[in-house]
Amino acid sequence: MKRESLRAYAEKEKNRYENLLESFVNIPSVSVDPTHSMDIEAIASLAAQTIHDLGGEAHIYRSDSAYPLIHGIFHQGNNYPTVTVYNHLDVQPAEKEAEGWRTDPFIFTKDNDRYWARGTTDDKGPALTALLGARAAVDAGVQANIHFLWETEEEIGSPNFEKLVQKAGKALATNSVVVSDTMWLSRTRPTITSGLRGFQTIRLELETGVSDQHSGDTGGAARNPIGELMKVVCEIYDPQTGYVRVPGFYDDVVRPTKKELEDFRRSGVTANQFKKTYQFKSLRTNDSLEIMKRIWAMPTFEVHGVTGGYTGPGIKAIVPPRAEVKASCRLVPDQKPAKISRLIKDFVKKKNPDVKVHAEAGGVALKGTTSGPFADAVKRSIRFAFGKDPAFVREGGSIGSIVTIQKHLKCPVMFLGLSLPEHGYHAPNENFDWQQASGGIAAFAQYFEEIAHLR
Repeated sequence: MKRESLRAYAEKEKNRYENLLESFVNIPSVSVDPTHSMDIEAIASLAAQTIHDLGGEAHIYRSDSAYPLIHGIFHQGNNYPTVTVYNHLDVQPAEKEAEGWRTDPFIFTKDNDRYWARGTTDDKGPALTALLGARAAVDAGVQANIHFLWETEEEIGSPNFEKLVQKAGKALATNSVVVSDTMWLSRTRPTITSGLRGFQTIRLELETGVSDQHSGDTGGAARNPIGELMKVVCEIYDPQTGYVRVPGFYDDVVRPTKKELEDFRRSGVTANQFKKTYQFKSLRTNDSLEIMKRIWAMPTFEVHGVTGGYTGPGIKAIVPPRAEVKASCRLVPDQKPAKISRLIKDFVKKKNPDVKVHAEAGGVALKGTTSGPFADAVKRSIRFAFGKDPAFVREGGSIGSIVTIQKHLKCPVMFLGLSLPEHGYHAPNENFDWQQASGGIAAFAQYFEEIAHLR
């Protein structure tokens, strides 16, 4: 295939892409909220119908959970290699007023060649890009079987994904998997992910009363659960440096090699660029390499939210009866989520035995590859579509299902991400753009052709 012909194909399919993206993002498939269970079903049905409309087979696998798995198949020949594209169709929550969205987060808004809505970049936009890339490859007669594995619970750690993969069994058999749920460093610096951090969610709860009480009548004698939880949090880690104080937390950490650190340096990330991209006013460090090590190769403890007490206008002079801290740890090879949650539970019990620790979703870190035929195929495909050589880097985020894919499908897993930092992963005003989508269509079509030659 020629780049010019694929670019022309993408332009011809632009209206179809935009219409599909609109129909997908207008379904608020928020997996963390049970009230959106019907939306999860709706996105699964739409996904299956879309694959069918484009000439593929589609199967939906369900268990006793409310999170179906969609398997799409474009079968070209029994003797051809099979490649599976992984994406997820569930999204993070979004509140227009509370978070400062400029548009309705669940209504598709087009502004020139930029698309605004929750899910545009994470991960519905890239999923549809890969799908149209597959259609282009099929139309061109590429001798590869192209499968799609779309899940609906990635944003909550994929708790039922393994059951559904086991249920589907041999139907999911493939020679390789390519994931499109990662980011470039910048529009001018394509990157290929060669590792992901794992994670472990943590909730701390403390209840010291039954109802709000007057702080004048009870303050000084009453325990304050918000204050006590803040103390526990600051005992778990140093909020200024990020250093985790839990004994044993760093015992299993695999440090980056000299070669990996050289790759980090070559990626071109700078402290100023990082600060500007993510709109930070200040950072814990202004050393560029240290930033890369911290976001790609070191574990963390992060506080995501604190609930309890009064948060309305002015001050309500009460002592609250309960409080909760929502937090998580990002983990690196070879840290195990179960061990980390146990260490934190034991530590908190010693510091404040009344605090309940809930360790929920967890997933191990992924150590990928930067060499070999599949890595070379991704590099060539990105260079073909975008005219730039990509860099291999790790990514600080997590995709819990990838470890399950490696375990059960037993095949190489590569990454062909398209999102940019300014697209706003998990942030207000999430967006995607046609430049990345059209280039992505060409990149995926070329990747499928590359796979056809890896026999």
